[in-house]
Amino acid sequence: MAPRHRAMSPPVMNFSTLLPALLVLVAGGLIALQAPTNVMLARAGGSPLLAALISFSVGTVALLLAWVLGASRPTLASFGPLPWYAWIGGLYGATYVAIAAYAAPRIGLATLITIGIAGQIAMALWLDHHGALGLPRVPVNLPRAIGAVLVVVGVVLVRKS
Repeated sequence: MAPRHRAMSPPVMNFSTLLPALLVLVAGGLIALQAPTNVMLARAGGSPLLAALISFSVGTVALLLAWVLGASRPTLASFGPLPWYAWIGGLYGATYVAIAAYAAPRIGLATLITIGIAGQIAMALWLDHHGALGLPRVPVNLPRAIGAVLVVVGVVLVRKS
């Protein structure tokens, strides 16, 4: 008698998961727009670092306005117990923006984005596997590893075209 396999049902997509997923989809598209606009700034200013600085300055003003218009007003004391590395998150984004402004005209936008996604997947798998930085621990398993390999295959296919 053949072994009985339980069919896996797809994850339920309700509004509480659909809205964040759609927002991330939009944000991903905006990341793709950010690189070529920063390339324009880098060419005009002669520096990908200046382009990143302009980009982050505009972003800082936008976030400041959104925060001022919002309702959240934490006290300074709420930041006291944070570890030192909680303060350097912006450094990661600034590094990416500067590198993207440098790399996009050299390797192409699609290659830049797919390599960036491969790096994100690799880091995300590592962080999940170890439950690092306060994330829940989600061990790497075969389907997740295959997914990561498929992303790398995607990078190769995009680069070769």
